[in-house]
Amino acid sequence: MSGPGDDTGLAVTGIGLVTPAGSGTAATWEGVCAGRGTATPDPELAGLPVTFSCRVPDFDPRTQVPGPRPWQHDRATQFALAAAHEAVTDAGLDPTTWDGARVAVVLGSAAGGIGTYERQLHKLADTGPRAVSPLTLPAFLPNMAAGQLAIALGARGPVLHTATACASGATALALAALLLSSHSCDIAVAGGADAMITPLCATAFARMGALSRRHDAPAHASRPFDADRDGFVLGEGAGILVLERATDATARHAPVQAHLAGHGISADAHHPVAPDPEGRGLLLATQEALRAAGATPSEIDHINAHGTSTPLNDRTEAALLDRQFGTTTPSVTSTKGVLGHTMGAAGAIEAALTALTLKHQLVPPTANFHHPDPDAPTLNLVTDHARPQPLSLALSNSLGFGGHTTVLAFRPAG
Repeated sequence: MSGPGDDTGLAVTGIGLVTPAGSGTAATWEGVCAGRGTATPDPELAGLPVTFSCRVPDFDPRTQVPGPRPWQHDRATQFALAAAHEAVTDAGLDPTTWDGARVAVVLGSAAGGIGTYERQLHKLADTGPRAVSPLTLPAFLPNMAAGQLAIALGARGPVLHTATACASGATALALAALLLSSHSCDIAVAGGADAMITPLCATAFARMGALSRRHDAPAHASRPFDADRDGFVLGEGAGILVLERATDATARHAPVQAHLAGHGISADAHHPVAPDPEGRGLLLATQEALRAAGATPSEIDHINAHGTSTPLNDRTEAALLDRQFGTTTPSVTSTKGVLGHTMGAAGAIEAALTALTLKHQLVPPTANFHHPDPDAPTLNLVTDHARPQPLSLALSNSLGFGGHTTVLAFRPAG
């Protein structure tokens, strides 16, 4: 958990995104503000219980991933490298001139190089040991995306991997904030990346009953908080933020997108995959994030909800927000209606989108919301169109299997 004032003075100076709405921050922001779902039939999932997903469109590692031999990396690592390149460039930083010993990398992922693992396991079973690539472990091991990112950037400070399921990317940002606050580094390149649209993952989630079965209308399948939601849509992507102490960013005249004002990390200690019906983990993380930001619940203007489009999560999250705020509920959105659930990348992607929401003073809509859930409290949910709104404090909620919860608090750059 964070303590009072832990994260005050941290600037978001760079953002990089690779998502189902497109490669690059501009494409993603435009896509989520348009509010149109990105799920489409997926040939790689043909014959499985669920046959559609939210894939990153037209991603070509040969042109979009910097550095030599991008084909050696798992798809999740390719996403991370592309997003990090954009974020570092956006921050006005040059890895060839910075002091690499003072640069940290913290990257979250729920499954590491799971695509590589599945493909190589099939080769072993079908053809034998000689068919297995000698590059399997460097591509598959969960820490290797962070390691490859450090190599690409020449970052020789703390290089860490976080694994808190679907909260992994948000947890990485919280850990990066702690490294900066303790002066263990001067620059942190942090976020999340996952590429879990694989036959095994899709089948496993479907067997759990977690995925939407709306095969007749995939683009409308992810519908957070809607009464007719029936599960999430599997997505992929990466979100990377560059964090610096605000004084350092000011000293080098860096562009500042927003400020990370606080964070809270907790667990609900309830169930391996189901959220605590009372939302105790999320409540605790929210309280810690606000305490670190020096704020009260009444000051929150906006919440980027976890909002997975599953019956249990959305009902629990809505109930907690209602208990916290009642009739003064801040504006709420879930960008998973557009992007699907990008797993360990989700918390970082949504943190970036929360920073952009503050920057533009514009709240993206929750796609595919048509009918309020009669069994859940009514939220101040932004739907249909992006909503202009004066914003001074926003939260980004992230939850994961195992009860992991991270809440990030952001303030505008001004």
